[in-house]
Amino acid sequence: MPLAPPVSRTRLHTRRVVYEGFRRDDGLFDIEGHLTDVKDHDYPLLTGLRKAGVPVHDMWVRVTVGKDYVIRALEARTDFMPYEDCNRIEAAYGKLVGASLLHGFRKALADAMGGIRGCSHLTELLMHAPTAAIQMFAGLRREIEPGEGKPFQLDRCHALETTSDTVRRYYPQWYRGAA
Repeated sequence: MPLAPPVSRTRLHTRRVVYEGFRRDDGLFDIEGHLTDVKDHDYPLLTGLRKAGVPVHDMWVRVTVGKDYVIRALEARTDFMPYEDCNRIEAAYGKLVGASLLHGFRKALADAMGGIRGCSHLTELLMHAPTAAIQMFAGLRREIEPGEGKPFQLDRCHALETTSDTVRRYYPQWYRGAA
């Protein structure tokens, strides 16, 4: 269902963020993130006028992981940026190789690349890599394997709280009764 109709308005800015997951021929997996910021009007920057429709930011990340969610490689690229030096930090994101997307990644990202240690936009784009990876792998394996522990997604949102009616219906073996 769409949002309620808005009052009359004029769009000023579009931010697009897209994540795609790929299975590689070598048995690893890539998650690619792409972020763009585009203004609908000419935008004056200290570095010069950015014409309407020309990106202020156009940035990419590729995170290569194994089935264990551990980062094997990380590449960052900036095609459009507001300042000439923005892309100097790209190689520094390689510090995250060896980190797990499932265990403490967002803290490791903030510690390694937060603030002046990184690019706020690339760091923001990488913040959602764990969720993108989980969604990518979800289609490749059964959510419930006999004999395995509690499914990963339970107790991670209100609908899948183990006292909910949803869990009672779809995951009865993990249902804990009404709260």
